[in-house]
Amino acid sequence: MTAACDLSVSLGPLRLANPVVLASGTAGYGRELGAALPLSALGAIVVKGVAPEPWPGNPGPRVVETPAGLVNSIGLENPGLDHFLAHDLPWLRSVGATVIVNVVGRTADDYVKVAGRLAAEPGVAALELNVSCPNVEAGCEFGHDPKLAAGLVARVKEANPAPLFVKLSPNAPDPLAVAEAVLGAGADGLTLMNTYLALAIDVRRRRPLLPGVTGGLSGPAVKPLTLRWIWEAAERFRAPIIGTGGAATVEDVVEFLLAGASAVGIGSATFARPDAAWRIAEALPEALARLGFATAAEAVGAAHGRGAGAGIPRG
Repeated sequence: MTAACDLSVSLGPLRLANPVVLASGTAGYGRELGAALPLSALGAIVVKGVAPEPWPGNPGPRVVETPAGLVNSIGLENPGLDHFLAHDLPWLRSVGATVIVNVVGRTADDYVKVAGRLAAEPGVAALELNVSCPNVEAGCEFGHDPKLAAGLVARVKEANPAPLFVKLSPNAPDPLAVAEAVLGAGADGLTLMNTYLALAIDVRRRRPLLPGVTGGLSGPAVKPLTLRWIWEAAERFRAPIIGTGGAATVEDVVEFLLAGASAVGIGSATFARPDAAWRIAEALPEALARLGFATAAEAVGAAHGRGAGAGIPRG
């Protein structure tokens, strides 16, 4: 990786070596992509959701390919907290990955239980509170109700003081109201956005392709929508943003940074090219240097007209 540009970025109390992260749900718990790229070379890996107990997920088929994207209905399948602590986290530590744990639950007590157990574990850099999956009923109410979301964040923060990011839903009635509430309750930053509620139909069977009818749309199709949310949140809040949804190239990552994201999650792109995030991180210094940025941090928010490279204050 060229030294043409300092890629390190700060997301409140969390500092990453570079702004390229693996988005939750698309990288498993690291082993799936560990053979394709060095996880230690990325800013972080946001692991698949971790619940107190194993979740079976939704029945198949679970993924449908659509033009410029994927519609999925995985249902937050995961092996549970005990398995993660015994098998996945030790391996992630052994390869030098910076680990952000995506926390899921059916109740507030579930989230608090996971967060509390993780507080005693070395190697967890931050938590990402998933209150926004469109493919399960449990937990989604937190992401749609600012008061409930704020209460959940306060309890999780009390159980675990680690940096906390809340992954929001574009399907909520007012996502920015939820953002304001969770930041006011102590969240350190936001992850924008989860997938967009969508539908695909089998014309021959005259039925939806997914058993649950709808699923979550990801991939390049949602990039302009995600950029809009990052832009609006960056205008309204002085809080770090992990932008995720549609980024697949180094140019996409630069756009996300300019819009106001301090880090960018690479998700569906890894299904087409497992080493996509690593290749983007390798190309990013030159891409930023060509635009006149000496650091990645200078690019954050620079499209908001505050002067080239001025960025948006974070903290």
